Amino acid sequence: MRRFRFLLVLCLAVPTLGAQQADLLELTIPEARAAMESGRLSCRQLVQGYLDRIAAYDSAGPGLNAIQTVNPRALLEADSLDAVRRARGSMGSLHCVPVLLKDQVETRDMPTTYGSALFKDFVPRRDATVVQKLEAAGAIILAKTTMGEFASRYLSSAAGIIRNAYDPTRNPSGSSGGTGSGVAANFGLVGIGEDTSGSIRGPAAVSSLVGLRPTVPLVSRFGMLPANPTQDTMGPMTRTVADAARVLDVIAGYDPNDPVTAATVGHMPASYAAGLAPTALRGARIGVLRMRRDSSVAPRPVAAGTATDTAAARREAEARLTEAEFAKVRPLFARAIADLRAQGAVVIDSVAMPTVPGRRVGNDFETEEATNRYLAEHPNAPYRTLQEILLAGGVTPSRARALMTYVGRSTSDADYGAVLQYREAQRVALLKVMADLQLDALIYATYDAPPAVIPADALTNPRAADGYGRGDNRGLSPSLGWPALTVPMGFSPEGLPAGLEFLGRPWSEGKLLGFAYAYEQATHHRRPPTTVPALSR
Repeated sequence: MRRFRFLLVLCLAVPTLGAQQADLLELTIPEARAAMESGRLSCRQLVQGYLDRIAAYDSAGPGLNAIQTVNPRALLEADSLDAVRRARGSMGSLHCVPVLLKDQVETRDMPTTYGSALFKDFVPRRDATVVQKLEAAGAIILAKTTMGEFASRYLSSAAGIIRNAYDPTRNPSGSSGGTGSGVAANFGLVGIGEDTSGSIRGPAAVSSLVGLRPTVPLVSRFGMLPANPTQDTMGPMTRTVADAARVLDVIAGYDPNDPVTAATVGHMPASYAAGLAPTALRGARIGVLRMRRDSSVAPRPVAAGTATDTAAARREAEARLTEAEFAKVRPLFARAIADLRAQGAVVIDSVAMPTVPGRRVGNDFETEEATNRYLAEHPNAPYRTLQEILLAGGVTPSRARALMTYVGRSTSDADYGAVLQYREAQRVALLKVMADLQLDALIYATYDAPPAVIPADALTNPRAADGYGRGDNRGLSPSLGWPALTVPMGFSPEGLPAGLEFLGRPWSEGKLLGFAYAYEQATHHRRPPTTVPALSR
């Protein structure tokens, strides 16, 4: 695809367009398309505008550290797309849509670091399937975004600390934190994230974005470093629901390189975007899923005579802090419920998470095997196994500590069977709840608390106390394998975004997008961060 574009650049005279930079804040796909079709904006101007914002705000200004690698050919590709438009019209539905791509996804002409300095010079010899699909629709991979090292949290040896665009002292969630901060800051038009345990929805929620985790087989993972293959998926991170649907229309579907995607046949509408309607919530039955810790947190008191018990004192302080942080999001969630009712939804409150028999076991069994299989596909990879990576040193201490616990585990372990049994029991139990109550979807806050302040020792302390997991409700969707979508729900008193999450049955992406679209159109909670204003013209 890119070679074809370069031929066009060589064969067609492309004039340099000297018009003033367009105002890129909150630009949508149809707005950009209309501006280019009318001649008010060229692809080169659009790409240059985003490059200017990255230069002004990513390493400079608030220093968001959202961008790992800028595509050095982005302007050449923009010129080619301008030439294509003049010669024969639009190349596809995403003609000249600049995409911010998580650096977990392969590009054959840019490094793919996985957030690790150990892979800083690694350039794969292939493009991921999602990259091929995006480019076939006319999109430009504008930049690879920073990510939590080997797909966890917001720290990496390749880039350092990723920062929240609304408050750079706060964490951006992870591990698609660079995509979240970058799209929130208007460094690109749309983004692609990866979600194993919440890595699309967390960064989207704390960045006032829409983030969709699809049903696992819907989007090909070919060309993406795996973490837990039975949970891994990719999806759009955008500023509007409609743009998320437009991106999903392009990246979803069967890919023979990722056989699980064969399950998509018969489960996809002709278009996710075409199905959006502001009336989608009328008559919809929405259940409010109350997590067990969602009610007020009771601090554990320190018994008389044990004031010197520092562990007990820490527990009490943490409980009080947690309750204070939860209190900032609860009113937003209550208002969201009222807004859903106002749009005609039938809201069934206090749906309890069903009790599932058996022992829940963490899924650490797939990672080493999947990583080793993946690296074996790349003869030019600098490391071939997870053990080699860890023995090389250089991985951030907190991530290295976590990865060490995965070494030696495999899907042959007896406890892995317990993981699969628990998941299946959980699916059946929740399906029964939804069937009994005739629910179309469930809702909850993506996080019950705003993102925490980044501690000074985050990069050096393997056990840094950063409050990262406080109020985290993202784990249910990955465990089930069901789709979930977060949409802006408003802002905490200190101006930090919160997300409302819709969870649905498998293959219900169209329905979830419709519900979120109706909610978004009624509330318009999204607003850009003030840390990265429009550039002067």
